Amino acid sequence: MIEKFLKRGGNFEVTSFTNPLNALSTISDRYDVVLLDIMMPQMNGLDVLKELRTKYPKLKVIMMTAYSTLDKVLNSHREGAIHYVMKPFFSMKSLEEKIYEIVK
Repeated sequence: MIEKFLKRGGNFEVTSFTNPLNALSTISDRYDVVLLDIMMPQMNGLDVLKELRTKYPKLKVIMMTAYSTLDKVLNSHREGAIHYVMKPFFSMKSLEEKIYEIVK
């Protein structure tokens, strides 16, 4: 759903992954921003975030989840996420605007 919305707008080149291990082997510092879910199969988003920050310290990462606790938000920021969004999104348009703001 997010991928389709962002592609439809035509403002972004979008790559999506259903497997965090594939994402880790593909993502590089050529990406402007990574939108990363906390709950994923095989590996949680915070572990993926840690690995990405180790490899690419300047990579901008936005974390998202439907299961937010203050701990998760704080851990995300501590590990280097620059923003945190809750699902379901209040507005897909506001997510798109936040990504655009970060990419600029």
